[in-house]
Amino acid sequence: MTDHALPSGFLWGVATAGHQNEGDDTTSDTSFLEQVSPTIFSEPSGRACNSWELWETDLDLARDLGLNAYRFSVEWARVEPVDGEFSETALAHYEAMVDGCLVRGLAPIVTFSHFTAPHWFAMRGAWLDPEASDRFARFCGAVMDRFGDRIALAVTFNEPDLPRMLTWAELPDFVPQLERATLEAAERATGVERYRAGNVMLPEDFVGMQEGMTLAHRAARAAIKARRSDLPVGLSLAIVDDVAARGGEALRDHKRAEVYEHWLRLAREDDFVGVQNYERIVYGPDGPVPAPAGAVVNGMGTAVEPDSLRGAVEYAHAVSGRPVLVTEHGIATDDDGVRAEFIGPSLDGLLQAVAAGVPVLGYCHWTLMDNFEWIFGYSSHLGLHAVDRETFERIPKPSAGVYAAAVLRLSGAEASEVVH
Repeated sequence: MTDHALPSGFLWGVATAGHQNEGDDTTSDTSFLEQVSPTIFSEPSGRACNSWELWETDLDLARDLGLNAYRFSVEWARVEPVDGEFSETALAHYEAMVDGCLVRGLAPIVTFSHFTAPHWFAMRGAWLDPEASDRFARFCGAVMDRFGDRIALAVTFNEPDLPRMLTWAELPDFVPQLERATLEAAERATGVERYRAGNVMLPEDFVGMQEGMTLAHRAARAAIKARRSDLPVGLSLAIVDDVAARGGEALRDHKRAEVYEHWLRLAREDDFVGVQNYERIVYGPDGPVPAPAGAVVNGMGTAVEPDSLRGAVEYAHAVSGRPVLVTEHGIATDDDGVRAEFIGPSLDGLLQAVAAGVPVLGYCHWTLMDNFEWIFGYSSHLGLHAVDRETFERIPKPSAGVYAAAVLRLSGAEASEVVH
């Protein structure tokens, strides 16, 4: 690994998400969509990783890796299960998580919308609802009023660009057809004309949803800043490291314009931009260039390329002009040896970006443990820990030790400072 000076206060963390980890999130849109028939979800989330009960165990795992940051989402559906009614139990739970982070020396990085939203919000058309931004800002304000004085960074939205990105993923035709059928099943079950969700989106809604989330981001940022003007606020974007082979420049640039650039321009108003990177795709004049024969591939079928993180971070900063927080980075693979070998070179590339002048605030690995990966259910594995699906025991993988060792070395900490 290449040694470069990291900025003071650099954050080393792991990223998690409420619906994917907590379990029994029964008042959310995603939980409802998992239960309708037909459904795009391969299985229901159920108890997930039981992190609603085991959150202290999870924070201990992060601390014991030698980390100083923990990213998690506050589930809107739990905090406001009924329109205008806020749950004291949920607010107290998330306040305890924030305080638990601080006790363990972990900076709380709070995401306000990690795809999921309340079931009642989806029944109103989600981000197509003209009042969506006001309701989201109201929720963000309630969270800030409770414990906003103690969080380190605020992420309004997680990957609002993902639906457009997936149109470039060459998914089989049945996927968008099944997404439409899922929403239609939800409409039949609820009797509403338009049931919509942030991570099951129809192409004809892309423009309206983007506009709604843009307004909601700005409204949320204003609500957060009104309560704490010094709190850094941003949003997190899914960014593939799109690389052009000879003749592929126009296609790469078209994808960038269609998928990322609206959000990166929006981020110019923010304090930072979150980058979530999992792969590099090389574009030739006729489309994506297949992985070379014999290449190690990830769960998306693209070649494992650790340098993709550097490319995504440099691109995001070049367009937005904002400091970058790596809010997610990891690899979907059942071979933890591949993950273990991937971490070091990826961080080396990130440090090269820092040396080249990109202001990077921190790095959060996705994810702490194998969890519910949306439509793929529990079949896709990105965790530093495995999870026993019966007992919910967290079982460290070798990659967890590799990440901990990398953090120790790159942070310049002494071995005695890390709790084992």
